[in-house]
Amino acid sequence: MFTGSLNMPNTFKVQVNVTNNRGFTPEEIASRCVEQILEISDTAPPAIKEQALEYKNNLTQIITHYIKEAVQSDRTTVYNAIKDSGNETLAEHIRRL
Repeated sequence: MFTGSLNMPNTFKVQVNVTNNRGFTPEEIASRCVEQILEISDTAPPAIKEQALEYKNNLTQIITHYIKEAVQSDRTTVYNAIKDSGNETLAEHIRRL
């Protein structure tokens, strides 16, 4: 049984992201990721705020790039597994995605 106490903030932030008839794009996932990593204060001096926004944009682009690489790598793995199972037509459809 747990008898200790937890120090939790009194404010909670809940965000819900949904799509309609599709999954999230790499850009959308990267943007959500950066929102969790980096927060820019509304009270930051303009020069610092501008620099932080530029950093945030660059970080989003970098993460997007690597998510796209991961997607392509996974498709290659799926393609090879399907091809190795003797389903070359389906494998070719996967490769073209």
